[in-house]
Amino acid sequence: MRRVAISPRVDWQSEVERHGLIYHTFEGKPYWNESAFYEFTADEVDALETATNDLHGMCLQAAEKVIAEDRFAEFGISPEVADAIRLSWKIQPASLYGRFDFGFDGNGAPKLFEYNADTPTSLLEAAVIQWQWLQDYSPDFDQFNSIWEGLLELWGKLKSERRLPWDRVHFASEDHWEDQMTLAVLMDTAEQSGLTTIALGMQDIGWNDQAKEFRDLAEQPISSIFKLYPWEHMVEEDFGKFALNNQYRTQWIEPVWKMLLSNKALMALLWEMCPGHPNLLPAYLDGPRELTDYVIKPCLGREGSNVEIVRAGEKIASDGPYSHGAKIWQGLYDLPDFEGNHPVIGSWVIGSESRGMGIRETDGLITDDLARFVPHRFA
Repeated sequence: MRRVAISPRVDWQSEVERHGLIYHTFEGKPYWNESAFYEFTADEVDALETATNDLHGMCLQAAEKVIAEDRFAEFGISPEVADAIRLSWKIQPASLYGRFDFGFDGNGAPKLFEYNADTPTSLLEAAVIQWQWLQDYSPDFDQFNSIWEGLLELWGKLKSERRLPWDRVHFASEDHWEDQMTLAVLMDTAEQSGLTTIALGMQDIGWNDQAKEFRDLAEQPISSIFKLYPWEHMVEEDFGKFALNNQYRTQWIEPVWKMLLSNKALMALLWEMCPGHPNLLPAYLDGPRELTDYVIKPCLGREGSNVEIVRAGEKIASDGPYSHGAKIWQGLYDLPDFEGNHPVIGSWVIGSESRGMGIRETDGLITDDLARFVPHRFA
C-alpha cells in the first residue's frame, strides 16, 4: 500500500460533475482529491475483501446473540424498539448495504473501527467517481470496486423474488448534498433494475390515520421506502411509533434490526465473542480496563464528533453534539501516515458480500466531515 502524488486532470471539476459529484469542493478545498491515489497489491485487496466478508458474518452472529439473550439494554434500546427489532429479524425484510471502516497499512491485518450498516454515505464517490477516474488515468489497472454491479444484482434479485411490493420504492432523506448523492446512486441502480422510484424528503412522509398507512405527497401508499435517516432518530420522533408498529404495511430499508450493527456497542460485543481476533480491536462499554492507549467514542456518534484519543496520558478530542449518552473504549490503532495524510478505508457490503472500497483521508488523527475522498487502484 502506498500513496502516489499526481497532477489532477485539467478539467477534473467538470468531469466529476458530469457523473453527479456536484459538491466536490468544500470551503475552497477539494473534497474529491485526485492530486494523489492509493495503490494496493492484489494480496492487500484480498485481505480487505476477506476481512469484510468474515466480519459481516460475525456481525450477524452478534445481532442474533443480542436478540437471543435479550441484551438490548447494552445498546441503549428500549423494550418497545426491541420488540420491533425481534419482529424485523424474524421477517428479514430487504436490506441493501453497509460500510465497514478499517485501519490498514498494508502490513498487518485490517482493523475494524466501526460498521455503519444503517446510513452510510460516500456511495457515489466509491461506486462511480473513482471508477471514472481510473478509466481516464489508469485504464490498464484494476480497482476494488463492483459496488454498482452489486446494487444492480441485488435490486434485481429483490424484484424477481417479489420482496418489494408493487415494484415501487420510495427514497427519502434530509436536504443535504451528501445524502442526495447517495440516494442518486441507489435510485439509478433501482431504475436500471426495472423498479419505479419516487423521491421525497423525510419531512414529506405522511401518516394516514384512517387507512393506518404511510403515504407520500400524492397520497400514494408507501409500501417500500429507503430512508437515509438514522433509526435512532426515527424512534424518538412522533411518527416513529407508527414505523415500528407498521412493518407489515411499510417495508423500511434499511430494516430496524440494522440498529444493532450501526451502534458502536457492537464493537464491545464482537470483542467479547472473539477476543484476540486479528481484525478486531479491544473494545469495552465500561471503561478502558487494561488499555493504556485508546479511543473513546459515542456509541451513536457520527463523522468523528466527540471522539477522544488518549495516548500515554495525553488527550486529543473533537467537539460535537454527542457528548451525552453511552460510549465505548476501543484500543488505539495508529493510522498510517503518508506525509501527513491519514487514510481510513471504507469497505462496502452490498447485500451480504464485499463489493469494493473507498478511502477518506485527513490531516489529523480523527476522521471527520472534512475528510477528503481519494481514489485507488491495484495491480
